[in-house]
This record gives sequence, C-alpha cells and structure tokens, in this order.
Amino acid sequence: MQWDIFCKVIDNHGDLGVCWRLASQLAGLGERVRLWIDDATALHWMAPTGCEGVSVVDWLDPAAIRQAVAATPPDVLIEAFGCEPAPELIARFAEPQTAGGPGGAWINLEYLSAEPYVERLHGLPSPVFKGPGAGLTKRFFYPGFTPATGGLLREPGLLERRAHFDRAQWLAAKEIPWSGGERLVSLFCYEPPALASLLEQLAADSQPTRLLVTAGRAAHAVKAFFSARQRLDHGLSGCGALSISYLPYLTQPDFDHLLWACDLNFVRGEDSLVRALWAGAPLVWQIYPQDDDAHHVKLGAWLDWLGAPPSLRQFHHAWNGFGDGPLPPLETLGPWHEMVLGARQKLCAQEDLVTQLRHLVAGKS
Repeated sequence: MQWDIFCKVIDNHGDLGVCWRLASQLAGLGERVRLWIDDATALHWMAPTGCEGVSVVDWLDPAAIRQAVAATPPDVLIEAFGCEPAPELIARFAEPQTAGGPGGAWINLEYLSAEPYVERLHGLPSPVFKGPGAGLTKRFFYPGFTPATGGLLREPGLLERRAHFDRAQWLAAKEIPWSGGERLVSLFCYEPPALASLLEQLAADSQPTRLLVTAGRAAHAVKAFFSARQRLDHGLSGCGALSISYLPYLTQPDFDHLLWACDLNFVRGEDSLVRALWAGAPLVWQIYPQDDDAHHVKLGAWLDWLGAPPSLRQFHHAWNGFGDGPLPPLETLGPWHEMVLGARQKLCAQEDLVTQLRHLVAGKS
C-alpha cells in the first residue's frame, strides 16, 4: 500500500525521529511511503543514506502538492502529532476510489504517554464533519506501554542485534577513549536544572566516569557549565573522576549503539526514551516541558508503569526540576538495571506499533 505520513518539525530529534523510524519500518515490510515534512534538515545526519521505499517530500513546496493531487491518492494517511495536511491533499484523499475497492484509512498518530486515558482513546473513531475531509472518519492511534494501547516502535531483529553488540569495538571505531574501569554515561538532554549538580557529583565520585555528550543542546549546556567555571574546553575535557567526550551528530543506528554501549543513559523526549528502553540499561528521562505542567502528571504515570523505586523517582523529579529538592546521589545502578530489563521483557510480549497499525488499517483490530 501507499502510506503518506505528515510531520511538522517541533523538535528535530523527536517528531522527525519517530516519523522516520515509522516510515523506514513500513518500507522494510514492503510498503511504499511518502514522508511529508516541513523541515527535513535533520535527516542529513539522522538518515544520510535514506531508505529504499521511502520518499521525502517537502510539503511547503506547491509543486509537490500539485503533483500528489494529480497522482493516485494514498491508501493510508497518517497525521503525526496533530499536524494538518494541506487541504488539497485531504480533498484528493477523500475522493471516491474504484468501485468495490477499499477506502483509505486516516490515522491520527498521537504522542506517547503512560496515562490512563491512552487505553480509553486508542483506536476510537473521530468522524470529520467539515472541511475537505467531511464524511470521512479518522482513527486515533495512541502509542503506549500496555497491551490495550498501540505499543512502541520495535523493528524486527532489534533485540538480537542488541544482544550481539560489541561496545569496545564500536567505541574504538568512533575513536572514543575508554578504559574498562570507566563507567560510560550518555547525555542527551535539553538544559536540565540539575545538570551542574550531576557533573559535580560525577567529578567527585570514587568511580571514574566517561560522559558521552550528544551534539546540540546537551553539548552547549555542558560547555556552558565549564565556561562559567573558566575551564578550557577543547572538545575533550573533564575534571576529577569525570572525563567528557563530545560526539558528532549520530545516525539513528549509531544513536542506538550509543545507548547500547553505556551503563547509564540520560535521554529526552519520546523517540530516545523508547530506544533507551530497548537498550535495557538504566535510564533517566527528561520529559518535554509544558507550560501548564501537564508533563508532571505524564512523568509520574510513566514512573508508575515502570515500577520505579524511590531513588529513581527522586532522581527524575530533581532532574526535571520538580520542586526545589537537590539531585540525590547516584546509587548503585543494579536495581535500576533490573527494573528496566523487567519493563523491556513486558514490552517484548506485546505487539509492536507497526504490527498493530497495519492490523488497524486492515480492519483486523
């Protein structure tokens, strides 16, 4: 089938990251995909070689819209995260197709959450009463962590590749210095309020740590910490027990490899949270902040689903700036590790997002 996925970039790494993984996995299963995107810049480093079966379309290009309107409409139209496709494209999608042929499926792909409403709303119909799509019905598709939701993106063979991963080999190939005694920690974040406390804690720790800092906002935040303390930073720096390696922008496969290589992963947003769960290592999530503090409830629901022990809850609250509490010390990661492995096992017993999405489109669920 022909799938059209529409994505407006709010956060290059998150919205586009999810949509590219979705498009790539569908193409790997033999589907044809057009990814309509208003800013494909991040794909230059996220997916530099592209993906067979996926075409990227600039939906700000009037010529691209005219060409799509003149062509056969897609079998499936996916609005990712509440974006609105051009009215001309919706009108073309809404036109009656060949007699007896199946009608198109219109999916509203929502944000990931562990909150209870997700189970209630997943799969519900939403009739369209006005505009070029009047008379059609959308279906809400909610990713989630339980069998009553749409599940998570998990491509075939992912955990097998994870099990055979050689981190020493990968680190050497990336020219990341590492001695076997160093704890490896990845940092992919916004500007967490407790970042300075984390860096100071790691520097004073009895165990040496190498912090692998991702490009972009995380790197800027760490460099600002050192700059404020008048420490020179030449791309490889640190203090005390802490050593820091700054990474270039990574492809999606190499971002997975980064998470697989580390003993602790700090992640942000939606896409990296899911990838950190599949990595099976202890993790700390910086949730995307919202003006009305709705992210407080969202984070709490996820920690509840995870079965997070008090130490991890306290760490998350401080890392995300909930209240004025200090960042608690990093305790032994053993209980955090066991908890994540248990969560991953539960998730693996459920159908992945693409499998469920194809079932919904085919009318099988």
